[in-house]
Amino acid sequence: MVRRLLSIWFPRLASDTELRRRPAEGAFALILRSGNADHLHCLTRSAEQRGLRRGMALADARAICPDLATRPADLTREGAALAALRRFAIRYSPMVARDGSDGLIADITGVPHLFGGEEELRTDLHARLERAGLTVRSAIAGTRGAAYGLARHGSGIVPEEGLAEGIAHLPVSALRIDADTAQALQRMGLNRIADLTAQPRAPLARRFGPHLLLRLDQALGWQPEPVSPEKDAPRFSVRLTLPEPIGLQGDVMAGLSRLLDRLCETLAQLHRGARRLRLDLHRVDKEMVQVEIGLARPMREPDRIAALFAKGVEEIEAGFGIEAMRLTAHVTEPLAPVQLEGGASERREDALSDLFSRLGNRLGFDRVLRLLPAESKIPERSFLLAPAAYSEAEDPPPRRGPERPIVIFPPEPVMIGGMSQPGHPPARFRWRRMSFTTLRATGPERITPEWWFDDPNWRSGLRDYWRVETREGPRLWLFHTPQNPNWSVQGEFA
Repeated sequence: MVRRLLSIWFPRLASDTELRRRPAEGAFALILRSGNADHLHCLTRSAEQRGLRRGMALADARAICPDLATRPADLTREGAALAALRRFAIRYSPMVARDGSDGLIADITGVPHLFGGEEELRTDLHARLERAGLTVRSAIAGTRGAAYGLARHGSGIVPEEGLAEGIAHLPVSALRIDADTAQALQRMGLNRIADLTAQPRAPLARRFGPHLLLRLDQALGWQPEPVSPEKDAPRFSVRLTLPEPIGLQGDVMAGLSRLLDRLCETLAQLHRGARRLRLDLHRVDKEMVQVEIGLARPMREPDRIAALFAKGVEEIEAGFGIEAMRLTAHVTEPLAPVQLEGGASERREDALSDLFSRLGNRLGFDRVLRLLPAESKIPERSFLLAPAAYSEAEDPPPRRGPERPIVIFPPEPVMIGGMSQPGHPPARFRWRRMSFTTLRATGPERITPEWWFDDPNWRSGLRDYWRVETREGPRLWLFHTPQNPNWSVQGEFA
C-alpha cells in the first residue's frame, strides 16, 4: 500500500481562536513582546490586506493602520487549541501529530476510500473547520516534506507517481530550511525545488551543509521521515451506573468508595497523585449535582480522600434519586511510590496534610497560610506568608546574635513616664493602657534599613532595639531611632 500523508496548516490559528472567543470588527492582530518592543504575532486577513505582516513592530503597524485592534497573544491557549484540533483530526487518521506550532501531519494511508477519495476527504475537512471559523490549508502527498511544502505554498494533491513533478514548482523555502539558507539559494538563482534537483549534490553539501540535502531527500522520498504522534495525557475518570436510584448519604458514600478504589489504583499505576477531585452525581430528573474538593498535597489513599467528601455529600439534594456517578481527578501531580508502613513522622505529616485539606475546602486554600523564613535583617521582612497547600515547610536558617521575640507586630508607641537616660530604655512607660517598670534591659541591637527597598516605616533611619524585662512580667522588644527620641514596642518574648 502506497503511503499517503495529509498536512493541515492553520495560517491564522491564534487570531481565529481568539476571535471565536471574543469577536472584533475591522483589522485585528495579536501582539507578542520580543525584546523591548511589541510585534505582530498573528493577524486577520483584513489586517494583511492593509499591508501588515507577521513579525512587524507594533509601532510600524500603527503608522500603517491607525485603527488596528490588538490584544496580547496567549501561547498557552494557542497550544491548547492545536491540541484540540489534533484530537479532532483523528476522525481522518489514527496517527496525527503536531507539525510546528500551527500545523498537523496525519498518515492517511488506507483511509481516503472511507470518505470517497482523497479530494472528498479534504473537502469534508475544510467544510468542518471553516464552519468552526478557522482558516485552513491542506495538501496530500506521498512524503511529509512534500505535503508540508504544498500546504504552505498553495494546496492540493500530489499524485502517487508524480511526486518530483508535483513539488518542482515550489520555492526552496518549502523544504523546511532556515531563512538564511533560502535567501542564499535565491541569490544564486536557485528559486525552485526543480532548480535545486538539477544541481550536483556535492557542491551543495559543501556550501550549505548536509541539512539542505536531507530535507530535499525527505521531500522526494529518498530518506524516510516517520509520523510520531504524541501520547495522549491519561484521563483519570471513573464512572458507576446504578441499577436503582439512590438518595441516602450512606449509599452515595458507598458508591464513592468503589469509585475511589478504581481511581486510586489507576493513579498508582501511573505514579500520580490527585490534587483536585470532582464527583458528578446524575439525578433521575436529568439534573447534575457536583461536589469538588482540593487536597493539600498529592494523594491516592481512598479512605483519606473519602473523608473529605463527606461534608459535601451530606449537603447535596438527591431529588428523585441518583442513577449515575462519575469521579474525576482533573488536577494531578507526580507521586512516587511510598512504603506502606510509615514512621511516626510520616503519620504526623499525613495528619497535618489532612488538616490543611479540611480547612482549605471550607475556608479556601489561599487562606490557610504558613510562615516561611526569609533572608532579611528587618523584622517585618524576616518571614513570608505562603499558602500551606502550595508550599513546603522550611527550617529557619541558623542564627547568630541577640534573641528574637516570639511575636512580632507593627510598631506601637509607648508613653514615657518620668525621666530616662538618653539612649536607654525608659524606667517607666505605658503601653496598651498598662503601666510597666523596667527591671532589666539588654541591648542595643542596631538595625539599619535596607537601602534597596523604599519602606515608608524605615524612612526615619536606623533603629536601636532593646530587650526589656518588666517588673509586671512581660518581656518586650522596644526600639527607638537616634533621630527620634520616641520609643515603640514591636515584639514580645516568651
